[in-house]
Amino acid sequence: MKKIIYPKTGGVDSIEIIEEKEPVPSDGEVVVRIHRSGINFADLMMRQGLYGSNPDYPFTPGYEAAGEVVSIGDGVDSIGIGERVLAMTGFGGYSEMVCLDANRVIPLPESVTYDQAAALPVTYGTAYHMLVYLGNLAEEDTVLVHHAAGGVGTAVAQICKAYGVSKIIGTASAPKRKFVESLGMHFVDSKSEDFVSVCKSLTDGKGVHHAIDPVGGKHLMRSYRALRRGGKLYCFGASSAVKGEKRSMATAMSMWASTPKFDPLKMMRSNKAVFGVHMGLLDDESIFKGHLEALSGMLLKGQIDPIIDSVWRFEQVAEAQKHMHDRKNRGKILLDFS
Repeated sequence: MKKIIYPKTGGVDSIEIIEEKEPVPSDGEVVVRIHRSGINFADLMMRQGLYGSNPDYPFTPGYEAAGEVVSIGDGVDSIGIGERVLAMTGFGGYSEMVCLDANRVIPLPESVTYDQAAALPVTYGTAYHMLVYLGNLAEEDTVLVHHAAGGVGTAVAQICKAYGVSKIIGTASAPKRKFVESLGMHFVDSKSEDFVSVCKSLTDGKGVHHAIDPVGGKHLMRSYRALRRGGKLYCFGASSAVKGEKRSMATAMSMWASTPKFDPLKMMRSNKAVFGVHMGLLDDESIFKGHLEALSGMLLKGQIDPIIDSVWRFEQVAEAQKHMHDRKNRGKILLDFS
């Protein structure tokens, strides 16, 4: 079988595709033949050595995948050979086949495509965890989301609409304006407009209930200022540490140096909250599984439907990641291993 590896830190030209023996499942494990694997911005940061929670090099990235079970180990009776599944790989999803614990695969209804399944866990799981699990999202809330045209941004828009939330403010670059507005968001140009002022003006000066920030650095404090009293800020990324496809330590250090230190006493007086979110590091996997079950129900009811920007053959992984580096995607980017 073939799989993608990061042999060392570097640009997209450092990615390699290698040949390896097909995996054999041990007790309690299954082997899944991958059809689709999701690309996330975290994958790009790992390749550049800026993420901090990936395995040692060389390793195969890929948090999420969808495919079919081709072999099972002893003691597995929850899933059968030939079943279509969503695989919560953690790492290793950029591969033609992956071996993992049987508890980390979820059967797919026939009506759910591999594209939909592979696009669901990270982006929708993150958005659901922030807004619903941590944020107790309510119909009257106002939500601010940055990188609104990306995977998480589009998931936020759909989850908000499913919960009856109509005031969604999304920041993005000017070419993405029509796309963001088509999702029901109030568009804010991330380059030319002050989103803090816009949030205040649209909420009678109060600010938003939820601010979702994957940018990091000094941008976090601006998102914090866009909150009303009692509002919640969710930090789940640091895209400002990545300048292009090759690592820039100056850019990364500037991001870290400008990251705010929130004063608990000031937070107490304003009743604001700051959450750091990393779905890959949740200790209680049942929480994430509960999110996926809820999202699967929403998908089957037609309340959400992942927006797929593009599907690339896995041999084109470098071009696919560059597409994300260049901020061209509108929705989820997938790799095709079928």
